[in-house]
Amino acid sequence: MASSSPAVPEDSELPARRGRVRARRAAVMAVPATLVAAGLAILTAEGALGVQFAISGMPFTVTATELNGTGFEQFGGLDQMAPGSPNEGDTGGQVLVITSAIKSATLTKLCQSVDLGGTNLLLTAGGGKDKVEATDLTTDSTELSGDAAFDNIEIGNDASTLTKAGVKGPIGVFSQQADTVRIANLRQTNYATTAGVFKLPGLKLGFSSKGC
Repeated sequence: MASSSPAVPEDSELPARRGRVRARRAAVMAVPATLVAAGLAILTAEGALGVQFAISGMPFTVTATELNGTGFEQFGGLDQMAPGSPNEGDTGGQVLVITSAIKSATLTKLCQSVDLGGTNLLLTAGGGKDKVEATDLTTDSTELSGDAAFDNIEIGNDASTLTKAGVKGPIGVFSQQADTVRIANLRQTNYATTAGVFKLPGLKLGFSSKGC
């Protein structure tokens, strides 16, 4: 897509910006993060991307009274905003995330909201007898909480060797996987979600003064 050329910063500004980006990348490789829902340490590393598109940089909240999944994987990564995004702030357009991949999942009473500044774009589904269904689901989150239980969990895998959800991260990245996962009272702050199939029974979409 054609666009006007951005203004070129003065040379004195370039080292500072590059320094911030390098420091952020180093942090991704070295800083441990804690998954609140499971109480498990996750070491993140650069290059583990849960999505292959430029994110908007606007976080959104997702909640569900219960998530049940088969084939679970999790590792750290970096998401990237489109060049020149007004949401990049001083991050260089990068967001450090926890990528969760689930081969198949059901969610009860799904709620998703985006704060647009004074109002929220609100989506709800799965509040009746039929649950939300997803296959090949991935979420890139900065926060995740709930009451979690796993079957046959493996902690400390190299992300390039994961087998449970069909997603592989880069070699050298700390990760975990399990046969099944259940999270009650799920709450996430996400920057991206992808799914092969996403069924939303009882879908309602509109604007609201309150988010999820």
